[in-house]
Amino acid sequence: MSASSLRMLSKTKQTARIVIVGAGSAGIAAATRLLEQGFRNVLLLEAEDRIGGRVHTIPFADNVVDLGAQWCHGEQGNVVYQKVMDQKLLEVTEPHYENFKCVRSNGEVLPETIADQLKKIAFDSIPERQTDLGAYEGSLGDYLNMKYWQEVAKLPPIDRNIAEEFLEVFHKFEASVEAADHLYEVSGRGHLEYWLCDGELLLNWRDKGYKQFLRVLMKVKDDQPEDLGILKGHVLLNKRIAEINWQGVDELTIRCWNGEIITADHIICTVSLGVLKEQHKQLFVPALPAPKVRAIDGLKLGTVDKFFLEFAAPPLPEDWPGFNCLWLQEDLEELRDSELFWLESVFGFYPVSHQPRILQGWIIGAHARHMETLTEEKVLKGLLWLFHKFLPFNVPQPKRFLRTQWHANPNFRGSYTFRSTYTEELRTGAWDLESPLLDVGGRPRLQFAGEATHKHYYSTVHGAVETGWREAERLNFYYRQRMSQL
Repeated sequence: MSASSLRMLSKTKQTARIVIVGAGSAGIAAATRLLEQGFRNVLLLEAEDRIGGRVHTIPFADNVVDLGAQWCHGEQGNVVYQKVMDQKLLEVTEPHYENFKCVRSNGEVLPETIADQLKKIAFDSIPERQTDLGAYEGSLGDYLNMKYWQEVAKLPPIDRNIAEEFLEVFHKFEASVEAADHLYEVSGRGHLEYWLCDGELLLNWRDKGYKQFLRVLMKVKDDQPEDLGILKGHVLLNKRIAEINWQGVDELTIRCWNGEIITADHIICTVSLGVLKEQHKQLFVPALPAPKVRAIDGLKLGTVDKFFLEFAAPPLPEDWPGFNCLWLQEDLEELRDSELFWLESVFGFYPVSHQPRILQGWIIGAHARHMETLTEEKVLKGLLWLFHKFLPFNVPQPKRFLRTQWHANPNFRGSYTFRSTYTEELRTGAWDLESPLLDVGGRPRLQFAGEATHKHYYSTVHGAVETGWREAERLNFYYRQRMSQL
């Protein structure tokens, strides 16, 4: 037996060196679980100057806003909810995302009777409420169109233009849920692979923000909010990775961008799918196996960005719970010929819980990626133009403005993942991305975690957390099994 093999056989939970790349939800979940299971040599390498990844809560206006993950989506089967349910950290979000006003680009507000009928048809067309999507071969967009127009035909006559305008804005709304550029790239059949947790889907974090959940994972004390809890001494920030070398059967090596070399017995890679897409060819030595590359190519990570506008006083009338933008065709054609073309994918604005002076807007897809390249002044100017174009009342100049730029950040390159029609063509999925790379003796050497690696809860924090725990349990099982054989 070689010296390297003997050295690896002598490793225990106390001596095995585990390096986790990325201190987002999956990385933090893996690290805290490993420490709880008795592993001692656990190190997280984070490229940003903060922990949290796509959970990013910051102080803003009257308390905080979440630049990334914002809600706890569901209760039953949701490990995030189950972890905090007894601590009274969550509450139901106001129904802004259901009761919004529908405003046309000529300033006309749709009568509630018409808007409510179209909303009900659209929301009832979402596949989670259907039983016939399993054999459907088309895209989610094609499916929704079919169901929508079938039900619209049953209503008393509604202006066809209005029905089309509403369908377009609903497509954008639903595409933001999927993180897709448009619903025609979302797999219809694959969409059902996503499991919806029963219960309230928009539970907000009161005035604490989503980072409160990470504090729970790390066991941070209330009187030490900026502490790392049980991860103190286990996290290195500003450690962007240039190369992960998993060649051979001995230790693995990580080369940081500053030239520093870190060695490990196990690596858990939790970087985003966007980073994998952009960097996997030069990041991994040797190259990743074909099934994993196929998953990286086939799965899709889209862009969803937010706008936060802080005003001196609540900017909307009391009877306005937010609004969606319905474009008349002639106005849309004029917009597309202007430098404000990116506003087409800004679909709505809503108040923020515990932030009465803030309007939060949403933008998706290619237009979001373009928006990220503009100056903050140009983006704000465009949004104020949009308000003037649509709203039958004046919106004052905001005190402060903030927008997210998830795609422009090289450590993320997007927001969250979904299964595309291309995923189905390649016959791949999260199972290929999840699969660990083992040595001949079955030792997990290079493992993968993160929301993109979850078969059913992709795109969510609870999915990311479950994958971190999954990989921690994989190592725990390996060392438990080893000890039982001695």
